[in-house]
Amino acid sequence: MDPNRDDALIAAVGSDPRYIALVARRARLGWLLSALIFIAFVGYLLLIAFDKALLGAPVGSGVTSVGIPVGLGLILLAIALTGVYVVHANRHHDAQMAAILADHAA
Repeated sequence: MDPNRDDALIAAVGSDPRYIALVARRARLGWLLSALIFIAFVGYLLLIAFDKALLGAPVGSGVTSVGIPVGLGLILLAIALTGVYVVHANRHHDAQMAAILADHAA
């Protein structure tokens, strides 16, 4: 493609109010999901710092401590939140971006 045409397309898309709103929505979702995982990890660290006995308590009569499933839960939460972002982006952001590009490329 022509570099001048690419620059014009980038400028046109960048100034489109729909694109600006899309970027803002995407950023809000990213920050929200980041805050959720941050709060979960800080909570886990606070448990480690202030209540080691709780995390060290055995689950049932076995040798596995409570900290193992809680830690595994944090990992699964991170994977789930990544999935939430990907599904949301694929359903909403990609379609909106395609519509914006189609309007400017025509």
